[in-house]
Amino acid sequence: MNEKVRFPTLFFLITFFWSWILWIPLALGCLRIIPVTEEFLSSLRLPMISLGAFGPLAGAIFALKKESGHKDFLVKYLRTFLDFHIGWKAYVLPLLIFGGSTFIAWFLPELFGEKRLPMLLPSIWVFFPFILIMIFLGGGQEEFGWRGYALPLLERKLGIWPANIILGTIWACWHLPLWFISGTSQIYMNFGGFILLMIGYSFIFSWILKISGNRPFSGLYAHGLSNAFVPLMPTLIMQKDVSQERFWIWVILTFLIGVLISAFRKNRI
Repeated sequence: MNEKVRFPTLFFLITFFWSWILWIPLALGCLRIIPVTEEFLSSLRLPMISLGAFGPLAGAIFALKKESGHKDFLVKYLRTFLDFHIGWKAYVLPLLIFGGSTFIAWFLPELFGEKRLPMLLPSIWVFFPFILIMIFLGGGQEEFGWRGYALPLLERKLGIWPANIILGTIWACWHLPLWFISGTSQIYMNFGGFILLMIGYSFIFSWILKISGNRPFSGLYAHGLSNAFVPLMPTLIMQKDVSQERFWIWVILTFLIGVLISAFRKNRI
């Protein structure tokens, strides 16, 4: 443990505050704890969930503002994400890892008699622009905070294994209000499985950041890509009280891939 490196407490506090202040009222409304109409929930659900997803960016900005004495800290910080020269490995390997693991989880149950889950995208041709949406608005934007700010501090302070287990667990818990908001995919997921998924992702994203030369755009790319494959090859049945074999295959594969990559990666901290 490196005692000289600070734990990113302020980042986590602001991240949770920003997101939960937007998500918890939706959850309370869906649970009928506060009196709101279904029309009200329907009109605000998407914009409030989307805005809340920028909590990690808000957390990073607040933390950096406190740490920096320069007025242009935000420009310098955001400029680091504009370096797209992450190398062919950081572009290609996430395609193989996330595409391969999602395909296996989606297709494998068919060999044992399960019906195929149809693609949720309107067309295969939508997939490529959909990746760009996911990178900047559909999950990738979280990486301005998780890997763009918090992970380097945690790994320097704690090492790769504790840092990514802690970050993955906190990352999963940050999503918790979504389990109580109707219309989200989380309400069909096992939360314990989701924690394993986030820890696995955290290990994989950490490695991708490393092979990219520590260029933070790699986090946006990897996160957006992993999310983009899910509607292409669904791993979740959007029904309650059904077995979710694909989900568990997906979770276990992702977790094992992350653990194996971390066990054999070079330059471990």
